[in-house]
Amino acid sequence: MKLITFKDIQELNIRPCQCFDWAEQMIRNKKNTILPPKISMKPFDGTFCNVMPSIISQTGNLSWGGVKIVTRYPNRVPSLESRILLMDAASGEFLALMDGTWITTMRTGAVAAHSILLLAKENFSTIGIMGLGNVVRATLLILEDKLPDRELHIKLLKYKGQEVDLAERFCANKNYHFTFVDTPEEMVKGSDVVLSGATYLPNDVCEDKFFDEGVLVQLSIRWDLQTVICFLTRFLPMMWGM
Repeated sequence: MKLITFKDIQELNIRPCQCFDWAEQMIRNKKNTILPPKISMKPFDGTFCNVMPSIISQTGNLSWGGVKIVTRYPNRVPSLESRILLMDAASGEFLALMDGTWITTMRTGAVAAHSILLLAKENFSTIGIMGLGNVVRATLLILEDKLPDRELHIKLLKYKGQEVDLAERFCANKNYHFTFVDTPEEMVKGSDVVLSGATYLPNDVCEDKFFDEGVLVQLSIRWDLQTVICFLTRFLPMMWGM
């Protein structure tokens, strides 16, 4: 059984648009999966441990299965971490124990971007964002790859200086125009898309009256293992030279 680290995956240099294509493929073929409800354990407030199994049937006798565990501990850096146990579902052979943090982040960003491109109003130009972690960064990377000529005005809800770090990551993109806001109401009002990368929200973001008609609200906090396994079936051959 192979051990695959975050660094191993990162060094494959997978393009953001490739992650989008894999996610879209899995959404279209979701009927070919076995995906029971995840088990979510919350030992104390703000912390969770989610356990998610899935099997994907493919051509012939080939099928892939796995179990992913995602944990959130707010005082840990990073607060979110994930591990995946991958198996050949046809033979029962365990294939790999691997880091799941990169895959989960990019998969979640890919599905968020897919929803935005599919459901947001045509020619959307303003995005309000809260929860400024790696999932939001992944979403913006994919939108950048899919919409290279689109100018976007992006309002970031201030949080512990993360808004500055995120804007600096995209300083080379002259089509991304960032502003920092102090309140959820400022972030939501006037936005065509409201994107939340927060993994824990104790209360509503703000009152309904601040959401403009036709706004898309995209919550990027769902973890779909069948899409994660789809990612694995694509880049494991890259890693193993198959």
